[in-house]
Amino acid sequence: MSTIANIFRIPELRRRILFTLGMLAVYRIGIFVTTPGVDRAAMRKYVAGQSGGFLSLFNLFSGGALEQASIFALNIMPYVSASIILSLMTVVVPTLMELRKEGEAGQRKINQYTRYGTVGLSIFQSMGLAMLWEGWNESSTAGDIVATPGWSFRLMTVLALTTGTSFLMWLGEQITERGLGNGISLIIFAGIIANLPDALFMTLEQFKLGELQPIDLMLLIVIALGTTAFIVFFERAQRRLPITYAKRMIGRKMYGGQQSHLPLRVNMAGVIPPIFTSSLLMFPITLAGTNIPYLSDAMRWISNNLVPGGWVYIVVFAVMTIFFCFFYTAITFQPVDVAENLKKQSAFIPGVRPGKATAEYIDAVLTRITVGGALYVAAVVTVPTLLQARWNVPFYLGGTSLMIVVGVALDFAQQVESHLITRHYEGLTGTKGSRIRARNA
Repeated sequence: MSTIANIFRIPELRRRILFTLGMLAVYRIGIFVTTPGVDRAAMRKYVAGQSGGFLSLFNLFSGGALEQASIFALNIMPYVSASIILSLMTVVVPTLMELRKEGEAGQRKINQYTRYGTVGLSIFQSMGLAMLWEGWNESSTAGDIVATPGWSFRLMTVLALTTGTSFLMWLGEQITERGLGNGISLIIFAGIIANLPDALFMTLEQFKLGELQPIDLMLLIVIALGTTAFIVFFERAQRRLPITYAKRMIGRKMYGGQQSHLPLRVNMAGVIPPIFTSSLLMFPITLAGTNIPYLSDAMRWISNNLVPGGWVYIVVFAVMTIFFCFFYTAITFQPVDVAENLKKQSAFIPGVRPGKATAEYIDAVLTRITVGGALYVAAVVTVPTLLQARWNVPFYLGGTSLMIVVGVALDFAQQVESHLITRHYEGLTGTKGSRIRARNA
């Protein structure tokens, strides 16, 4: 209780936490604002009848916005997709590569391009989603989902969903700037957590009906707790490279000679790879409803064959996750820049020449630990999917959602801890417990 009291004794930390909670509350309220022209009750029944497929995954990451036919139905995924595209283009387009090297000013310009891309993708995806909803009228057993199909409904849906996604993008940026944690990740985190009570209720119902045996339920709990501990261990694990600062004589005093370390996280990419992968795999759903020749048929074939729980889906998800682990690490951590900064500070790694040799050494170490980190992420996001197929439990009890929840929660707790420590308060675990910190790999 004293730790909680300490949190609210710091005005800035208190203000940031309350601002973050307030913005997430606005997001959850907006979930229940229905898109004009859609029957929410019919939509909820239709989505509930599609459990176990891509629609369940789509509904999960939208925080239940799809089944509510909300203006937030696309959630923040167009922004994630736009970020992926801009990241890929940064590697191959010289202009964007130069912008990234300009520091904060260049990053602001790239962020502006990402916003433009988000709006464009939102328009495209919302049109596909509007046509998809119209197509569901034929297969819906709860009545028409769309009351008056046609171009008026499509244009209204495009306007509503694009506005909703743009608002969420702004909301996420405000949380990042004025709150605590990464705003985009926290929005996805809030959507997953909001569905957790339903998941627990459905699991208990399966247990009461005899569909889930006591031994299976206990095994499921043990696996969930074990997976959580596994995630915490790897998210905090790091490889520490020793750093020595050269001695310098300034006036009559000797400076330098200290020993330090360069921390390299095992999972440098964090929760970004599974979020990127999920965003791309959900993209075919919104394109399947379009009437574009060949494209809609291809997207429909992909969404029908990439069924969550199937071997094709698991393999594709694992391969894409491993790719994004390496890709995101490569664009966010530059060994050449790190080696140059060490050289400017008269620092070096013992036994390694400064400059190019240091950059190559750091790159080799980073590549080795990223292999382990990528395999860890791929295992965490795919193994629970196999459990879902075995016990028919909801998606949000494991896999991608569990990793996102634990990863975002750890990041949030670490930021709270840093605020407490910098103001001479005890950490979240008190005086006897160890502070939230990385583990040596």
